[in-house]
Amino acid sequence: MSVVRGAVTRPVVAVVVAAVALSAAGCTSGLSATQGTGGYVSSNGAITVVPESERKPAPDISGPTLDAGSVSLSDFAGTVVVVNTWGSWCTECRAEAADLVEVDEQLGDEVQFLGLNIRDNETAARAYETTYGVTYPSIFDPSSSLLLEFPPELAAIAIPVTYVVDVDGRVAARILSTTSASTLMGVIEDVQGSSPGG
Repeated sequence: MSVVRGAVTRPVVAVVVAAVALSAAGCTSGLSATQGTGGYVSSNGAITVVPESERKPAPDISGPTLDAGSVSLSDFAGTVVVVNTWGSWCTECRAEAADLVEVDEQLGDEVQFLGLNIRDNETAARAYETTYGVTYPSIFDPSSSLLLEFPPELAAIAIPVTYVVDVDGRVAARILSTTSASTLMGVIEDVQGSSPGG
């Protein structure tokens, strides 16, 4: 387990710290947030739901997909998007894979799922998708550079990390470490309910 400790207030420092954590770390379990997050972290630190008035734009991450296509977050403008960061080498990522697929299938076109595959090789990543029945697209980002574009106060301290982006393209929630279908569904419903017209 690798956790970045201490509050980070300057974006440049946050990016450097996050890069060190991700390059030196694998998965994490039982992760709790230690960075400043504006006072809206759940009691155990694993789930952060951002009040609607305080949300910041999500980065328009884009790149090649594991099926030889390309995709960007902006392709899904006007839709709630679940961005899940994973690696085939990550034990906790494998533990939550079936739950993510379950929620994706249950919600259908109501919510878009987008994977962000980091620190991986394409062969292993494609095998992971086949094993767990992942049908939504994943951006292939072996350098992890795209992950570092998320707001520093909601940085990915380790993976897996799941972001929920609201219909206005803003980061509405972050789930650190492994999630379950019921937890993810609850967070999505909160985001949908707080969005205009939700």
